[in-house]
Amino acid sequence: MFEEASEVFDNMFKSSFPLTFIVFIPAVLILVSPLPAEAAHEFTVYRMQQYDLQGQAYGTRNAILNTEARTVEAEVLSRRCVIMRLADFSYDKYQKALRQSAGAVVIILPKNMSAMPQDIVQQFMELEPEMLATETIVPVYFAEEDDELLSIYTQTLTSSSSQGSLSAAEVLLHTATANGFQMVTSGAQSKAISDWAITSLEGRLTGVGGEDLPTIVVVAHYDTFGVAPWLSYGADSNGSGVSMLLELARLFSKLYTYKRTHAAYNLLFFVSGGGKFNYQGTKRWLEDNLDHTDSSLLQDNVAFVLCLDTLGNGDSLYLHVSKPPKEGTPQYSLLKELETVVASQHPEVKFSMVHKKINLAEDMLAWEHERFGIRRLPAFTLSHLPSHRSAQRSSIMDVRSVSPSSRHGAGEPPAGPHVDVDKLSRNTKVVAEALARVIYNLTEKGAYGDLQIFTEQMVQEEHLSAVVDWLTAQPRAAQLVDKDSSVVSTLEYHLSHYLKDVKRHYVKADKRDPEFVFYDQLKQTMNAYRVKPAIFDLLLAFCIAAYLGMMYLAIQNFGLLYSIVRRITLPKAKAH
Repeated sequence: MFEEASEVFDNMFKSSFPLTFIVFIPAVLILVSPLPAEAAHEFTVYRMQQYDLQGQAYGTRNAILNTEARTVEAEVLSRRCVIMRLADFSYDKYQKALRQSAGAVVIILPKNMSAMPQDIVQQFMELEPEMLATETIVPVYFAEEDDELLSIYTQTLTSSSSQGSLSAAEVLLHTATANGFQMVTSGAQSKAISDWAITSLEGRLTGVGGEDLPTIVVVAHYDTFGVAPWLSYGADSNGSGVSMLLELARLFSKLYTYKRTHAAYNLLFFVSGGGKFNYQGTKRWLEDNLDHTDSSLLQDNVAFVLCLDTLGNGDSLYLHVSKPPKEGTPQYSLLKELETVVASQHPEVKFSMVHKKINLAEDMLAWEHERFGIRRLPAFTLSHLPSHRSAQRSSIMDVRSVSPSSRHGAGEPPAGPHVDVDKLSRNTKVVAEALARVIYNLTEKGAYGDLQIFTEQMVQEEHLSAVVDWLTAQPRAAQLVDKDSSVVSTLEYHLSHYLKDVKRHYVKADKRDPEFVFYDQLKQTMNAYRVKPAIFDLLLAFCIAAYLGMMYLAIQNFGLLYSIVRRITLPKAKAH
């Protein structure tokens, strides 16, 4: 029977060679073909800033990603998605990926950034401006760490780092057999957002005693900035300034309710948008009030403009000025009253004035008060930072943090910028006392420096903390806060509760020559697919070809093969 079967197979395949492939190739492909690639992980990624300011492009100019993952330890990064952890990130590694024309860069952030070591946080804050200084065509994304993403990084790191110590054959075999990950974004290419409106808000408390009353303007910008818009929460810069402005509005609205304490000063409060983009909201507000109207508090008798910026921490207060105030002016009075209140009521605070001239040759203004100084309005900025170049003013590390004792060792502050509500409350009281002494002219009336207009209970620490918590519960980058945003509507509600004539002001970029341009696709979903490398397909094809060749030779010589097998097996059967 076996002899007959061998003759049948032998004749069939010898007479019809294509039949061999017709019968065996489909069966072999079905048996050895790999399983379809399945999604290993789906996670949210946040793209690096992309915007144009005064005709200059900044940030990443690309959003599409579909390439294989590698870590920076790999020798070849061209057209690969380079994955880095924040703890291992450095500017040199970032530049290495860009120089080798990487397909993309994904930086993995820890779940709790405020728990990162201080040196790593400080290093990254200093690198953020350098990453945004010039444009790049490489898509740069940030992702928050989870167990699956960390596993993907670990496997990719093992695959990338092991290749350097192996021989060429071992590298080839390892590459062919290892699992890889294909990183794919679900969004489209980024495009410019048309007709985007930056919203600002103003409200006032009108003084009593005449028509030509002096006006004090209190300003704070509410938007935030960092290397990635969706990760920019801006707790200290400038959530602290906005919360202080709202608390000042609440305190003085109470004083202006009663005739006995209703002062002969107009108080104008302005919450500006676009502060991180060269104070676009303030610029348009000044143009509307000084150039496009005949009646405005800014045109009449402005005593001074006080801008609040980054006041949620530290034991120092700096009054930044473009021009030192002259003796006898309201600006000089505020300077002296601040010195008096600090020295008499809060001696632990170090107060000083910082003079810096406006440099119109720079693309970005240093502080918000310079917008007013350009229009010849007396203005200054109060901050706990000594310089406008401080990295924490524009960092995704500026997040809300709890008290040091709850997460860190005793006496060890949280890493990175954060808001200390106790110090924010103290600074709010300092500003409120100094403004009240100016408004009511208490120094000339002989009032002592330790006289307190506002008691500790009047400055509500719970209110300040609640506002900071609310502001840092969502990113407030200018590209994300439109006119219908809950941030704008909630700020408008709080201002309307304390002030009169609350209005919105909008600024849109000029269509012909826009000063600023924003882009979309800042938040996307990324899929990491578990795949085999391309060389695996070549190796698989070689194995299939070798298998088919062996099968063809065996079938062509089936009779000989059968006789050999029979000769080997029959003697054993006879011996048994």
